[in-house]
Amino acid sequence: MEQEKISWGDFEKVEMRVGTILEVNDFPEARKPAFQLTIDFGAVIGIRKSSAQITKRYTKDVLIGRQIVAVVNFPKKQIGKFMSECLVLGAVPEEGDVILLAPDFKVENGSRIA
Repeated sequence: MEQEKISWGDFEKVEMRVGTILEVNDFPEARKPAFQLTIDFGAVIGIRKSSAQITKRYTKDVLIGRQIVAVVNFPKKQIGKFMSECLVLGAVPEEGDVILLAPDFKVENGSRIA
């Protein structure tokens, strides 16, 4: 099956930024196991929250201080009583598993992915 092609302009609309995870909380109300993340995207974008189904490979203590990549210009999404403000990106090798995307070296929070 062939993937739908997008234009360069479509790609430029997606704001993928680097952020640092500040806080991780359990999310027992989620339908699938997940954490609630608080992420710092720097002075311009600020602090955002996200729900991430990353409990299979990651523990809370491993996530604190870790840099990740997220889409920051999606509309907010209500997940139960929680409002997700960005989408954390990861590779999905199999159902229920996510491997976070992250820069190889520490970069400034808010750095754009291009």
